[in-house]
Amino acid sequence: MARRCGRATSRFTGEIQIYPRQAATFAVWLCLCVVFPPVAEAGLYSTSDQVILLTPDNVESVLVNSTAAIVAEFYASWCGHCVAFSPVYKSLARDIKEWKPAVDLAAIDCAAEENRKVCMRFGITGYPTIKFFHAYSKGDSKEQTFKAFPRDVRGLRHKIIDKLEAHEDPWPPACPPLEPTSQAEIDSFFETNNVQHLALIFEDAKSYVGREVTLDLLQFENVAVRRVLNTEEDLVTKLGVTEFPSCYLYYPGGNFTRLNVNVEARTFFSYALQRLPGVVRSGKPPPDSINIHTNNTEEPWRPFNKSRLYMADLESTLHYSLRVELAAHTVIKGDALISFKKYISVLAKYFPGRPVVMNLLRSVNSHLQNQTGDEISYEELREMLDNPAQSPDTALPEGQRWVGCQGSKPYLRRYPCGVWTLFHVLTVQAKNAGGTDPKEVLTAMRNYVHNFFGCRPCAEHFENMARESLVEVSSLSSAVLWLWSRHNRVNNRLAGALSEDPSFPKIQWPSPEMCPACHTVRENGEHRWNDEQVLSFLMSYFSSKSILTDYLDDESQVLAKQREKHEKQQALEAQKCLERKAREALDSMTNPSQPTVQEEEEEEEEGLQDEAVADEEEEGGEGAAAANEMDGNKSEPTPWSKPELEVGRGRRQAHGRPSIVGMRMREPQEDIVDLDSFVNQHYKAKALRVAASSRIKRRTLQRKEEQEPGPVFGLGMELDAGLGMVGLQPIEADFELDVGQQRKRLQKRDLTGQYFVEEAELSHRGRWMSVLSIGFSRLDISLCVILYFLSSMCLLAMYLFFKNRLRLRRAKVALP
Repeated sequence: MARRCGRATSRFTGEIQIYPRQAATFAVWLCLCVVFPPVAEAGLYSTSDQVILLTPDNVESVLVNSTAAIVAEFYASWCGHCVAFSPVYKSLARDIKEWKPAVDLAAIDCAAEENRKVCMRFGITGYPTIKFFHAYSKGDSKEQTFKAFPRDVRGLRHKIIDKLEAHEDPWPPACPPLEPTSQAEIDSFFETNNVQHLALIFEDAKSYVGREVTLDLLQFENVAVRRVLNTEEDLVTKLGVTEFPSCYLYYPGGNFTRLNVNVEARTFFSYALQRLPGVVRSGKPPPDSINIHTNNTEEPWRPFNKSRLYMADLESTLHYSLRVELAAHTVIKGDALISFKKYISVLAKYFPGRPVVMNLLRSVNSHLQNQTGDEISYEELREMLDNPAQSPDTALPEGQRWVGCQGSKPYLRRYPCGVWTLFHVLTVQAKNAGGTDPKEVLTAMRNYVHNFFGCRPCAEHFENMARESLVEVSSLSSAVLWLWSRHNRVNNRLAGALSEDPSFPKIQWPSPEMCPACHTVRENGEHRWNDEQVLSFLMSYFSSKSILTDYLDDESQVLAKQREKHEKQQALEAQKCLERKAREALDSMTNPSQPTVQEEEEEEEEGLQDEAVADEEEEGGEGAAAANEMDGNKSEPTPWSKPELEVGRGRRQAHGRPSIVGMRMREPQEDIVDLDSFVNQHYKAKALRVAASSRIKRRTLQRKEEQEPGPVFGLGMELDAGLGMVGLQPIEADFELDVGQQRKRLQKRDLTGQYFVEEAELSHRGRWMSVLSIGFSRLDISLCVILYFLSSMCLLAMYLFFKNRLRLRRAKVALP
């Protein structure tokens, strides 16, 4: 039985034969699948197997009152026979995919806790069990069980046909008549049917070919298939039929012609009829005329040879993969980074590109292999791809120029076609180059699709196929065949989907026209792929020698475009830099720089405290005044050259201990030298900009009368940024100014890195007065007077107390 099952798995379209030497590996893989089931699948089947997965939620809608007959398998995922039968059931689903409007396949895992009630409802006691549900079944309808059902696709297919023929009313609406036709029906066929082609399959009574082809053409319009037995002598004689089975095309007026096929078998009949002129899939528009595009806004059509490959498709695939698809990942790290490195390594090793492209791939691969971090940003990758260093003869053409992968519509084929083509080319090149690891290319492609391919359902389907059977690959030849067979499986699944291009239908490739030797039949008439011929065809078709370079720009043009692009980028960056500088200059003229919150906090941290200004000897005072004046006339330094040394020196001066020499009342006729007048005299332009800001209130600047010579207080770096003064008064050289008032406001620091003293906000100038050359408020004076009065009274009280006390003591001593 095991041997029979092993043969069965090799009979179906696109499958690789499992030879006895691979039986042990296959058995181990099956055991691992049972013991460690994949997380992505709940049982033995997935959505990519074209089998309806039954659950308690959908069992009623699928099995009851359905317009199609349903074949359902009840299995247990722990059952070894169920595991062995699952590849057969999956192949059956692919084999009868075109029958779906009339009959469909379903499966349910009875080992799952949530499905046990469903299985008990249908009386399931053993696994696997297959039941047939009629169309429009009721809730209490009795389903039919396949007893002793065959374990091969052909036997199961015939079993389903028998059940359909025995179907009771109502008949599945999409199912065509399967009984033999007669001469009378053929004569009146075109009077009641509006079709372009009528195909007559001549066979004996035991043959299933006619009914299978009828169901295979179920989803196609403008063609009808009828079965004619060899006992229908009138038609046999009229058409001169001598071979059974055989197919003839019958037209109105009695005209007919024989359908030319390589082998008189079901697969060849079905393929030839589906390719007839005017035959299209139901619901699909007819193929567009793709020779000329009348709309000038569309990309022009590029004529190409369908039997050849084009380098333009491969380079377009690389461009989209590396510059578009990977760009969706801002940072590539972890397993994705490992997968990406392997992907680039395989490309650099086996991609049959032009020298400029290969130089770039090798350069990127070398950079990635030498990279030691655990992540890489796409910006870094883009820099490598764009080659800003202008490495000689290194470039990847930008843009997409599809030729063999172009579609009749802008949204059809293209990149998916290019990805498959690239995969096939790499597997073939690995075999030609004599690679040592048969899974090197397949593993790299699998991981790339898993991590980066934009179509996530497609990536999931590909991962399911790889997880299921990649273990079978044991040689470079089997790697080439594995990818080909899985590509055909995908074609089978997507045939008839919205993504199918009507001008390029999904078929089992290569077609009999491209490779007649690739198709053979067994003794029972079943189609079989000749793996040796298929491998030879693939090695020739995807060889680097067969790749055409039509529609490609010359390498010198590619390099010239790259240089032009870099020059434009540099010019654009320079222009942006100039515009930015111009905006900054304009902003500095119109809007003075305002200190940020962080700068204000830094200034607070530098120490905001009361400072006493010492007035030293007359010569020293004059020297300091001259130095301060010079500092005020110095040009502003650049923003990035912050004078830390001077700032430190200013701090040392601010924190130094002041020496108070003396204090003297200012002459009444002398005016106060206000900071406003100082700024007006020495920093008029800067004061105007500061006054224009929203944070500093405008005040009328008053020009003071000319004063007596005295020290000048400059705003150079010698003044501490944290020093706040309400008014600076000129004093005599032998006196020193004692500042006791804490500053009222934070000082501002401009973009040049210099410090300047901000104007203090004064609500009423008349509130302040100068006493002893230091500004005191009236409240301060009042407090001083009160304290002076209280202290005087206290001293007077103490004087009177002690005087009275002393008088009493003297009186006692004088007594006799």
